[in-house]
Amino acid sequence: MANYTTADITELREQTGMGIMDVKKALDEADGNKGKAITLLQERGAHIMAKKADREAAEGVVEAYVHGGKIGVLLEVNCETDFVARGEDFKTFAHDLALQISSMCPATVEELLEQDFIKGGGSVAQYLTNVTGKLGERIVIKRFVRYQLGEAI
Repeated sequence: MANYTTADITELREQTGMGIMDVKKALDEADGNKGKAITLLQERGAHIMAKKADREAAEGVVEAYVHGGKIGVLLEVNCETDFVARGEDFKTFAHDLALQISSMCPATVEELLEQDFIKGGGSVAQYLTNVTGKLGERIVIKRFVRYQLGEAI
């Protein structure tokens, strides 16, 4: 039995967004080492993402965000089912991406994925991997547009 506490489980769950049982299993495999457990959880999220790469993501949301009346973002994020699209975790993910686009001005989805996530925890691509692992569905950042007052189109 690995040496870890309930507080360790809670901490990793908050950091990664993964389920309690997934976190517990990762801590068991890592003999209580939180760094190794995080790596295992990230690998699992990437594995889930790869397995679901060929699935159709035809549901989702269009997230609208306006910052101070001067910057606006429209963003389309897709997933496999309406059930996930209506969930709080998915909605939070879409909103966080809109905030990222508003503040960091990426020109493309690829550029967005390469950026450091403004709320911490690695890149936007890693955040996408974590959310995919947590929700268990393919998630696609389809497209976005960013408007700024006074900016030429």
